Formats: sequence, structure tokens, C-alpha cells
Amino acid sequence: MTSTSHPRDLRTELESLTTEAFRPELADIDRLPTLDIARLMNGEDATVAGAVAERLPQIAAAIDAVAERMARGGRLVYAGAGTAGRLGILDASECPPTFNTDPSRVVGLIAGGPDAVVTSVEGAEDSRDLARADLETLDLTPGDTVVGISASGRTPYAIGAVEHSRARGCLTIGLACNPGSPLAAAADHGIEIVVGPELLTGSTRLKSGTAQKLVLNMLSTITMIRLGKTYGNLMVDVRASNDKLRARSHRIVALATGAADEDIERALTATDGEVKHAILTLLADVDGPTAARLLEESGGHLRAALAAAG
Repeated sequence: MTSTSHPRDLRTELESLTTEAFRPELADIDRLPTLDIARLMNGEDATVAGAVAERLPQIAAAIDAVAERMARGGRLVYAGAGTAGRLGILDASECPPTFNTDPSRVVGLIAGGPDAVVTSVEGAEDSRDLARADLETLDLTPGDTVVGISASGRTPYAIGAVEHSRARGCLTIGLACNPGSPLAAAADHGIEIVVGPELLTGSTRLKSGTAQKLVLNMLSTITMIRLGKTYGNLMVDVRASNDKLRARSHRIVALATGAADEDIERALTATDGEVKHAILTLLADVDGPTAARLLEESGGHLRAALAAAG
């Protein structure tokens, strides 16, 4: 349903949120020299990583649950409004080029649709029904994970996304920046990164947005590490499809194997530019088809394929 809170009730609710708190010591910030404001802002930002550190056990537990489902074919879906929604879309859009994932595997939804990425869509965040409608287009299954993102932890769109997804049997995560949030309470895994009041009162694109970005980086990156998309800290699922990626692929194979340039080029050619396969042919001294079979049998995990090759 769409939120019908009385404006006065909503004001009272906002006043209770740490992300909305007014800081009287900063009331004259606009009178300060630019460098002093920059120092203040930088000092504020420096506290965000510590706030994230306090929630690492919850983040890790959520990642393990996501990876277990994605290993069985499930999807990772982000849902949020405004800055939170844009951050989800950003994280989702960076997975295909980084990890060679199909664009349908990690998806970002924003209240108000694609137009809301660059403009404000009034009222969209207040609708649980809109979240449900957006998710219906994805035909959710119990193998999927839906992450509701909201700095306040009370945004109806994010809460509606989590409630609808949980009812469908999906794994749900609620990422908020206030303690005791309805969003975290509605989810299987609640992650509350309490960054405190913002430099500009209520401007949650600042510390709250930075905290959300850090957590989303972890969710996607570590999940992909768990899924075997990396070998050590190398992005071995990149595919050499253009000149830049061919050069990067060559460098990754070189770092992983220490092989000579001509051997690397021969391996990449024999494996149609597949970095993982090329590394396996060089380190295990197998041909391209054998490398493909070993990787398929190991679920795409290069270390496991190397072990199986003996």
C-alpha cells in the first residue's frame, strides 16, 4: 500500500532518526573557509569504515547465504529509492564487466523506474505496491536474494520489496543506517550501519551513501569470490572481447602463470579468449577441451579444476 502518514507524524518519525539529527555545532559551516569545510567533511567520511567494521559478522553471514543460493542459479536483486536505489543499480551494472556475469544475475531496481536514476520521481519511494509490481516482473524464485536498501530504514518501497520477496521464499537482506529499523526487522538478515548524523542535516547521500556503497561492494565482490569468479585477487572471469580486455586478459594470465608472452597468446587463442581456461591449460598442461571439462566439473572454480587435473 502507499504510505498515508500524516505530515506531523512523519516529521516526528524523522526527528527520531540518527541520520536526520541536527548538529548545532555545524550551524555556521557556511561561514567557514572552503578548506575547513573539506577537512570537516573528510573527518566525517573517515568514520564510515569503522561503522561498517562493527557489522562485519552480519555482512559475512549474509554473503555466505547469498553465495549459497547464487551457486544454485539464484539471482541477487537490489531494491531502493533515491540514492539507495542508484547505488544498487551501480553495483549491479558493474558485475558483468568485472565478473563476466549475465546481466540478469545481479539486478538493481529503483523506485520510479529508470527515469529515477537521473531525476527525482515524486512519491515513488512511498509505495509498497510499486515495489511488489517491480519485483513481479522478475518472476522471483526461492533461490533469489532481494536486498532492500534505505538509509532511514523506513522507506516503504524498500520494506515492501523485502516483505514481498520473503513471502515468496526468497532470502532477504535489509541494509539501513539507523538502529532498530523496520527494514532490518523485516529481513532475514538485517544490516544496520549506524554512521550518525550527516554533515548536512538529513543529506543521506553523504556518510549513509558511502556506507551503503561499501557494504554493496562487499556483497557482490565477496559473493563472486565465493562463486569462483576470481583466482587469488585476479579477475579471471573477464573475457577478451576487445583490445583493452585482450591486453588485460594477457596480463592476468601472465600474473597467474608466469608464462612467456607467446605461450600466453597461444593459450588464449586455443581457449577462445577465456582467461580461466587459458590459465588451466598452462598450469595443468592440458588442452582447451580438457580445461573446459575440468572447469565445468568444478563448477567454474579454477583452484578446484587445478586440483582435479593433478
